[in-house]
Amino acid sequence: MRIKLTTVPDQLLIKELTVINQGFFDQWEFVDQEADLVFEFEDDVDKYTYLRAYLTFLEDRFGRQQPWGLLTGMRPNKLIHSMKKRGASDVDIFQTLQDTYLVDHEKLDLLLNIANHQLNVLPDLHHLEKEISLYIGIPFCPSRCTYCTFAAYAHEPNKKWVTPFLEALLAEIHIVANHLKENNVKVTSIYLGGGTPTMLEVTALEKILTALRKNIPHYDKVREITVEAGRPDTITKEKMELLKSFNVSRISINPQTFNQETLDLIGRHHSADEIIQAFKLAKDIGIENVNMDLIVGLPDEEKTSLLVSLEELAKLQPESLTVHMLAFKRKSELTNERTLYAVTPKEVLKEMAEMTYDFAKQNDYVPYYLYRQKSISGNLENIGYAKKGYDGLYNILMMEEAQNILGLGVGASSKFLIGESVHNPKDLRTYIENYSEYAQRKLEILRISSKNDIRSFTYN
Repeated sequence: MRIKLTTVPDQLLIKELTVINQGFFDQWEFVDQEADLVFEFEDDVDKYTYLRAYLTFLEDRFGRQQPWGLLTGMRPNKLIHSMKKRGASDVDIFQTLQDTYLVDHEKLDLLLNIANHQLNVLPDLHHLEKEISLYIGIPFCPSRCTYCTFAAYAHEPNKKWVTPFLEALLAEIHIVANHLKENNVKVTSIYLGGGTPTMLEVTALEKILTALRKNIPHYDKVREITVEAGRPDTITKEKMELLKSFNVSRISINPQTFNQETLDLIGRHHSADEIIQAFKLAKDIGIENVNMDLIVGLPDEEKTSLLVSLEELAKLQPESLTVHMLAFKRKSELTNERTLYAVTPKEVLKEMAEMTYDFAKQNDYVPYYLYRQKSISGNLENIGYAKKGYDGLYNILMMEEAQNILGLGVGASSKFLIGESVHNPKDLRTYIENYSEYAQRKLEILRISSKNDIRSFTYN
């Protein structure tokens, strides 16, 4: 679809127009001439008047309503929390989002329910800016999945880097922990991700956990420690016992799908049965909260495939469940080789999303966080669900940007309330050679952030 815009009041709007387009077209481009669609509108208007007119133009032209309206950013609930902090009532928030952003009733109810639930789970959510959370990036995996764009390296061809990476990470932990001790900064939550942290040998994993317990101030008061154990082929009894001994209360075992043909297609070299056995092992060891991730819209999967995965999840009943809609991320193999894979039609994706909503309700899962992506299939959303008392605290804190997040390790991002960020190198060698410089940079911004205590209310 070729689209001509006769006026664009702000070139920055192109990004938001692009996200709106995803709800209507599989492929499109903005052109200067020979267009299939022409949108004519005066340029002397504010941003949202223009965007509302554009969305209404497409909805009228194609007879299709977009439930998320103009909420094109990643963190819609951050907007709600910012309004709550300024004293707005739920009624006022509902009306504002409906009028300004053209969001439908169902999505508004979902957002408000999540925001209020988050405040029940973390009553001090709006007052945690003096504390921080830690993200530890461990970049090794058994293999690289076709949809992945994270800093992740297949272990076998890169195993020579494990020891120098571990040495660099332990040193970075020490640098950061010293600052936290000297300034009496408390840590609310710790998240070990990647990559697949459980790809490491037991001794290496123990060194990281020991360094955290030994160096992080008030370690015994950290509210939640999560470890990604996403690949079941990395999980052993010894590793689960180790995590339990370090008070790891939450892990993720991520099937993404229980269909073996799809697992093979997306590069996950394990069986569906291994997922089930890994889950049972973790529960036998006593891991309290096991999260499972599901991706809706993987290649060659439609409603019957999703039903298979939901039936398996119904048997296992993990304490928390994260449902992702497939996103065609720019640097993933899946996106670069998109023509080789079957893409699920938008209308079918919406029906599949409805299946996950129904499943969650029927199995006592409550939505506790939500985020969207500009490349998300069907212009839908990703939702984290949990049974009562098993919400992932780090996910709430990170997604709602309630406090400074310090990222350590390869590819880890640090995000600060003053709007600054520091991104550790994704390249192994670069990180190993420069971790100290990046650690000092993030600590300097943390000092500034702590002094200014500036809160950002920007929706993004």
